[in-house]
Amino acid sequence: MGKLDPKVKSRIKRKKRIRKKIMGDSQRPRLSVFRSARHIYAQVIDDTSGRTLAAASTLEPTVRGKKTFENKTAAAAYIGKVVAERAREKGIAKVVFDRNGFLYHGRVKALSQGAREAGLEF
Repeated sequence: MGKLDPKVKSRIKRKKRIRKKIMGDSQRPRLSVFRSARHIYAQVIDDTSGRTLAAASTLEPTVRGKKTFENKTAAAAYIGKVVAERAREKGIAKVVFDRNGFLYHGRVKALSQGAREAGLEF
């Protein structure tokens, strides 16, 4: 087995520390963000039932075919708006934001601001 990259190791430590405090329920589900080198993923999760209520990512054909973005931060902002619209359709207005151990800047911040602009409260 290989060793983990120190950056990944520290992100996992931050993630565990955050997840001890953050819990999504049916009234206020958790908006979880995952950022890879090329794509970004967002899910609205009800932790009590273990179900994903809404999701969006830059890998979806509807998002890929819709526009080409000038950079990854613009794509993240668009994904935030898409996941917020899908959550609003299901009657979800308030969420708990889970940055998943990633620092709150760049693409993660853009996604959260896009979700706020589309009507989600957190």
